[in-house]
Order: sequence, then C-alpha cells, then structure tokens
Amino acid sequence: MDLELPADLVAYLGELDAFIEAEIAPLEADNIEYFDHRREHARTDWENEGIPRAEWEALLAEMRRRADAAGHLRYALPSSVGGRDGSNLAMAVIREHLASKGLGLHNDLQNESSIVGNFPVAMMILARGTQQQQTDFIEPMLRGERRVAFGLTEPDHGSDATHMDATAVADGDGWLINAHKRWNTGMHHATHDAVFARTSGEDGDADGITCFLVPTDAEGVSVGPYWWTFNMPTDHPDVRFTDVHVDGDAVLGDIGRGLELAQIFVHENRIRQAASSLGAAQYCIDQAVAFAKERAPFGKPLWLNQAVQFPLAELQTEAAMLRALIRETAWKMDRQHHMEVTDLVSMCNYRANRLVCQAADQAMQTCGGMGYSRHMPFEHIYRHHRRYRITEGSEEIQIRRVAGIMFGRHAKR
Repeated sequence: MDLELPADLVAYLGELDAFIEAEIAPLEADNIEYFDHRREHARTDWENEGIPRAEWEALLAEMRRRADAAGHLRYALPSSVGGRDGSNLAMAVIREHLASKGLGLHNDLQNESSIVGNFPVAMMILARGTQQQQTDFIEPMLRGERRVAFGLTEPDHGSDATHMDATAVADGDGWLINAHKRWNTGMHHATHDAVFARTSGEDGDADGITCFLVPTDAEGVSVGPYWWTFNMPTDHPDVRFTDVHVDGDAVLGDIGRGLELAQIFVHENRIRQAASSLGAAQYCIDQAVAFAKERAPFGKPLWLNQAVQFPLAELQTEAAMLRALIRETAWKMDRQHHMEVTDLVSMCNYRANRLVCQAADQAMQTCGGMGYSRHMPFEHIYRHHRRYRITEGSEEIQIRRVAGIMFGRHAKR
C-alpha cells in the first residue's frame, strides 16, 4: 500500500471544499438555526412523535440535489448509475475530511446526509438485485423519489440476527410476512422496507433468512411507536407486519441468503462510520487545542498545563494510529472480498466510535462551561456518535468477531 494519497484524490478534496464554499455554506448560513445552539429543537417535530421536521428534511434534500447536480453525491457508486466508481479508500479519506470540518450542512451524519453520499441499500440492490429491481429502485432512490428502510432488528433479537421471530411463508405466487421490527430507521418517509424474515431453517442458522422489499403502504403494515433517543429527532420506530402479502419479485437476492446482504450493508456502513468518527474526533481535538491556546487562566495559557496537554496528546496518538488502520483496511476492501477483512473492519469501527466519544468529552472538559453548552458543538457530536457504539453491531459484538477470528472460532469468509 502506498501511504501517499493519490494526487487525484487530494485534488478532489479541494474540489469538494470549493463546492461547499460556493454552494453549501451560503445555504447553511440562511438556515443557521439547524446548526447553532437551536439545532435539536429546530430539527425536531416534537408534536409529531419527535420525527424530523419537514422543513429540515427539505433542506437536506436541497443539499443533496445540489451535490448531485455537481457530480458529488453519487461518487462511490458505479459509473453505470452516474457515480465515479469511488473506492473504499477514497470514501474513507473523503468521509474523514468532511467530518473533520465540524457540524454543517455539507455532512450532517444525524441523517446520514452528505454531499458525498453513502448508499448501502443501493449497494445491496446493485450487488444482488434483479435487473428490474435495479431499474425500479436505484435511480428513484438517488433522486429521493423512493426510500428504502432497513428492517433487521427485533424487540427480542438484536445483535444475533440468526435468531429472529419474523417469518415469511410461501403464499401462492408470493409470500406472507409476519414480523415485528424495532429501530426500523427511516420509516417516517420510506416507500419500502427491506424486511429480513426466516423462510427456512432453525433459530441460529445463518442460512434460511430472506430479504424482502416490502411497500410501506401494503395492507398489514403498521408503524409506531417512535423511540425517542439520546439525540433527537428520531426516525426509529417499531414496525409490525401482519399477514402482509408480497409478490415473488419482492425477494432481494437469493432465498435464504439474506444475511449475506445484511453483511454488505453493515460492512459498507462500518468502515465509513469509522472514517467519519475519526474525522469528528479530530475536529474535537483541534478545537480543544485551539481553545487551550487562547484561554489564559491564572495569568498563563491553558495549554501549558500538562493536565490539559496529556489527554489531548493521547487522543491525537490514537487518531493517528486509527487513520493508518482505517486506510489500510479500506485499501484491502478494494482488493479482497469484504468478509476477508471483517475483523479489520470491526477493529476500525469500534475503536473509532469509542475515540470520538472520548474526544468530544475531553473537548468539553478542556473548554469548561462553554464546552458543555450547546453553543459549542461537542455535546451534539457526542450524542450523535454515541449511538454508533451500539448500531451496526455493538462494539462488544465487533470485539467478539475479532476474538472469534483470532482463536479460530470464526472463518473470515
């Protein structure tokens, strides 16, 4: 692996910065209530189950429209669907770069919205979907006309997806689905839900689970309640499927091989979450350092105190080591099957998500009362990134995966 970033990638980072300055920053400035100390209140429709306000989501949609028009939104997708065939390494560098710029319309991870989009469901459909499914979903999803939620977790089954109560049984030329999903993110505006249900096998079997693209307006689909979370607004409801009939063409991928699709989803998300968490951590470190240089209690700069220097120096060291691991892992993902580096992906994800929480907390401590206030961004960064230590597989599950491979319990592929 060449440790020097490719010249074209470095140039592209500059292109993104120029686009943000010209197109996104002015739009953000005109809607600053969504990014200053009012952000949580401005974004949340408190009287409508705490879901995102329509005006907030319209602003995000306009950001994505401008990014797509400029050729940035689809960067990671194949050129066949208007992308630039962006590599995993390039996406890791880009996501870190954007997050290191701090809160902003250019990269608001609360809604997984960015000028350079992350489309794990689209990657699932491109990898395993039929030609008709690709036609029906990819372009409409990228234009915001169709939205696909992700229904894997259940009230009694989270980290171990091989145990689930959801079932789908053959019903004429289609399937009859009964399921109760939890944390079914995005259902407040989804047109379809990617529902995972057991079609054969026994509890604990990885095979026998199938993914279905279920229209959210199908008879028997019921959404709610929405779970209010540490970081608001929420788009995480329970969803019930009661005798929901879908046609045979609703199956995504091979029957009984749905968890392979889920692995594509989580691996795409985990490495990019890791890069984003690293970028946000670096932002917190940099802001704390800048504050400590300017602040002068007791007649001397705050940074001269080793109690201030040492925690930030340790965080900087951790960030540097993670940067090397994330980029190496992303580079390997471009050359190997993603399951062959699954342990490395898990290492990157859980360590980076932990780091950003530590960095945000230390930035609060360094900046004192102002650091704790909502007039600085650290509380928002902490509340948002704290969920990543649970979602996409809790850090304990990811550590378990690393250990399982170390001790030969799990094969990499």
